[in-house]
Amino acid sequence: MSTAELKGWLLPDITMMGLRAAVGTVFIVHGAGKFNPGFAFALDNWGIPAAMQVPIALAELVPGILLIIGVLTRISSALLSIVMLGAIFLVKGAQAFTGDGATEFDIVLLAAALLVVVMGPGRISISHVVGRLPRFIH
Repeated sequence: MSTAELKGWLLPDITMMGLRAAVGTVFIVHGAGKFNPGFAFALDNWGIPAAMQVPIALAELVPGILLIIGVLTRISSALLSIVMLGAIFLVKGAQAFTGDGATEFDIVLLAAALLVVVMGPGRISISHVVGRLPRFIH
């Protein structure tokens, strides 16, 4: 197998695995931090009920884990995209791209999650190994 054939087959799958791992790790860390009782106080300041603390934390933590292992990646990424839209428009009010209330990082995470929705998990994932799931769920 020549180098061009190896890159053509393997590089996109390695890239998707790296993207899934990076996005999943960011959401796991952010989701785990939202279990802190102080986050409920921040929710009140944003006009979101404090009872939403655990669902919001789980909406970041669980899909982040699923992204890393490569199971239900399209559904997980779609959920994370919705979370990011909420962060951009509800929490930060889409006030500024940079500076205070910046949305630049949120937009990058949104774009990465949408890319996973469109491209799927790649061949380096549990979904691909199992192969019994319908393709739209991968």
